[in-house]
Amino acid sequence: MTTVDSKTGRRRARLILLVPLAVFVALALVFLMRLESGVDPGAIPSALVGRSAPEFDLPPLAGVAVPGLKRADLDGKVTLVNIFASWCVPCRQEHPVLEELAKDGRIRLVGINYKDKADNARRFLGDLGNPYAAIGVDDRGRAAIDWGVYGVPETFVVGRDGVIRYKFIGPLGDETVRRLLMPEIEKALNPS
Repeated sequence: MTTVDSKTGRRRARLILLVPLAVFVALALVFLMRLESGVDPGAIPSALVGRSAPEFDLPPLAGVAVPGLKRADLDGKVTLVNIFASWCVPCRQEHPVLEELAKDGRIRLVGINYKDKADNARRFLGDLGNPYAAIGVDDRGRAAIDWGVYGVPETFVVGRDGVIRYKFIGPLGDETVRRLLMPEIEKALNPS
């Protein structure tokens, strides 16, 4: 091997070592720009926001003194639609927040009980309280699919016109209600 071949081989080896470093730096810059953009990295966009709520007609939860839920029930008042289940630990965590939201007379809170056993759902609401004005039972999960639900809990803000205005994925907490949900409720209450 000549000296020229040896030098070319070393240069090639250095370049090969620099490629992963360059890729790492490029990815780090992309992630940093994304973090600094102010966009919530956990936000999952919903194709339904800005569209009319899907058609559905769900039976009531037997043994609970509230009616079932259907699409027509969403018209006329700003409504929060909360997808919940008794087997969902985060649903238990957010329940006190929902009870507070239910006290706001400007909005109506309704629930869709997702793939749950009726006895368990009744026990869940009996133990924690029932903040819902209506509960529709979605035992097979079909309505949740139509709503574009990724998992429970999820909460939707629906305007007086039946159009979905906002979607929140995960359990609501005091901070998320104050910072994210209430501004969306206010927009729905006072459309420009």
